[in-house]
Amino acid sequence: MKVLVLYDYPPTPGGLSTQGDLLYMGLVELGIDAHAVHFESAQEKEWYYRWFEPDVVVGVGYWGHTPQLILHPLRYGVQPVPWLVADGYIANYQEVLNSLPLILVTSNWVKEMYVRDGINSDKIEVLPVGCDTDTFKIYSKDNPQILAVRESLGISPDQLMILTVGGDAASKGAQEVMQALAIIDTKAPDWKYVCKVWPQPRTKIQNLIDLELATHLGIEKNVTYETNTISRNFMPYLIGACDIYAAPSRLEGFGMPQVEAGSCGKPVLSINAMGMLDTLVHEETAFLVSVAQKIVVNDVLLGDEEGFKDQHKVTFKVPRTVDYRASVQDIAKYLMMLMTDADLREKMGKAGRERVIKYFDYRIVAKKFVQIINDRLGIK
Repeated sequence: MKVLVLYDYPPTPGGLSTQGDLLYMGLVELGIDAHAVHFESAQEKEWYYRWFEPDVVVGVGYWGHTPQLILHPLRYGVQPVPWLVADGYIANYQEVLNSLPLILVTSNWVKEMYVRDGINSDKIEVLPVGCDTDTFKIYSKDNPQILAVRESLGISPDQLMILTVGGDAASKGAQEVMQALAIIDTKAPDWKYVCKVWPQPRTKIQNLIDLELATHLGIEKNVTYETNTISRNFMPYLIGACDIYAAPSRLEGFGMPQVEAGSCGKPVLSINAMGMLDTLVHEETAFLVSVAQKIVVNDVLLGDEEGFKDQHKVTFKVPRTVDYRASVQDIAKYLMMLMTDADLREKMGKAGRERVIKYFDYRIVAKKFVQIINDRLGIK
């Protein structure tokens, strides 16, 4: 089997890039003849088509990347297999997607979204995102690299560190976490809440809104927003430095940081919806809080990236859920349980790591990919 993997390559710290790179790494370790190339590099992709002659081209992205992941390889007679995440609503390319023999998605919830929006369910197989369990592992509290992270964040040895990681923190449920922390502040052990976000114009605006909320809640001294550019090499130590990973996300097709936190032996607090239903087990590896609100829209505006003229309006016959909000009271309850019980944190963390190793290690995912391609396309 010869596989060409299309993603944001060379890999950046982003989720889609990491998703593609871990699959590529896993295939190479399995002895599969595989190469990686940037999904937008038309010239380099064509170069690989001509000399490498791949049996399959797997591309990581969302439905709006159809021109780069599907139409481009089809133009050169190569079989594309997109590996897609959800992005609210599939507004275009249904005909192209339904013409494919196979589509991979990251969770059962993502599959539901694609079927809801007109994609044939028989075409779709679920392939979870991989995790590098060799680097995302359990570190001792006195590990010098872990101690250095906590010191750089100004967290004392006796403080509990709660962590959220994302492109922005609000989409990962940070505002709901802050509201919950404000409720239990006077009863909980000494804590600090760290939000690691990526530096970009959109997040600068969102960070200010979030920090204003922290000030309004009276917990601003305990809330830290870290906006530095970091590499994937640093992430296992950042997660390893925390005591609780909290991300009751508003929209999450898989939940890569939640899985990475589990791999590091950290208890996870998330939401009982979407991709987390595949990756986390309530009261075993995580606490999954209830959904308090669904954000529903009647129409959306789309643009060039989705294959439309700018500001193209699509009105739904049936309103669509595009966002979720977690129960603040549930978050407060479960945070308090985790913050006051070190044994519970350790127990859930160990169970989380066992589950990640069994189902989400990147080598396991690569083997599953090969099996799916063999079973569905007859390619060995």
